[in-house]
Amino acid sequence: MNFSPRAPISSRTLGVLAMLGAMTIYGANFPISRHGIQHGLTPADMTALRFTVAGVLMLPVLLRAGLKDCAGIGWGRGLVLTLMSGFPIGLLMMLGLSYAPASHGSAIGPGTVTVVGIIGGRLLFGIKPTLPALAGVACVLVGLGVIATASSTGGSATMLLGDLCFVGVGMIWGSYPLLLMLWKVDPLKAAAVLSVLSAITYMPYYALTEGGHIFTLPWSVLLLHGFNQGVLNVIVGLWCWGIGVAKLGVATAGRFPPLIPVIGTLIGIPLVGEWPGPLQWLGVSLIVTGLAVAAIRPAVQRQNS
Repeated sequence: MNFSPRAPISSRTLGVLAMLGAMTIYGANFPISRHGIQHGLTPADMTALRFTVAGVLMLPVLLRAGLKDCAGIGWGRGLVLTLMSGFPIGLLMMLGLSYAPASHGSAIGPGTVTVVGIIGGRLLFGIKPTLPALAGVACVLVGLGVIATASSTGGSATMLLGDLCFVGVGMIWGSYPLLLMLWKVDPLKAAAVLSVLSAITYMPYYALTEGGHIFTLPWSVLLLHGFNQGVLNVIVGLWCWGIGVAKLGVATAGRFPPLIPVIGTLIGIPLVGEWPGPLQWLGVSLIVTGLAVAAIRPAVQRQNS
């Protein structure tokens, strides 16, 4: 019997699979991280797990790519990428999850990412937003306002602070793929640089402040969240996100973020027992709707030169 060789996977299919993987990882991360905080991990502990694991695993990649020029990226750009998706964003997200529900984070973060992506695409690449993109952004902004209202009235001041942390996460998170495209940086090398630099810069501070606390927690909790944070979110997630943007472009990649709040909210219900209230459901629904409207067709179209 003759067997014909399998056709190589197309660039577009690879990009789609990479984006689906990234969305699943990031959608699930909000309730999983909230679970860790509910089981004794502090935001500092979670950030330490995230970059200790990622830094150790990615160190050989960085050494192989070359320390002299920071894996070919350059030390200046490497430091900027570390600020964009390194320990600052990790600490900010964990801080937000210590104050606000996972459903807020999984909706506000991606919603802000979409807004940043459209504005950044216009400013950096001369790309003009389409009408669906603008309508989607408007719906996202209304949803963010509804969640803010729910947090300030039916919630608490600390919940509103958590929501503001998620807005900051989205602003930083949305800038990262734009910089990868602008500087034409390999996603795996970028993940290696920010992982190692985050470990080097953050761990000494953590060891001198809260380092002893983590050893009081069960090993099962540390292993679970170390794998989720360091392996899935930093290495696999950023790599998939970068590949997806590189293969599909910013416009097509922008169709996938609606999956994040859906996955995050649904997983959060059984995992951490968080049922959003009516106003919070409305805000999350508006953000998901806005993301979906912006994703009906490519979120941006190039200006005619």
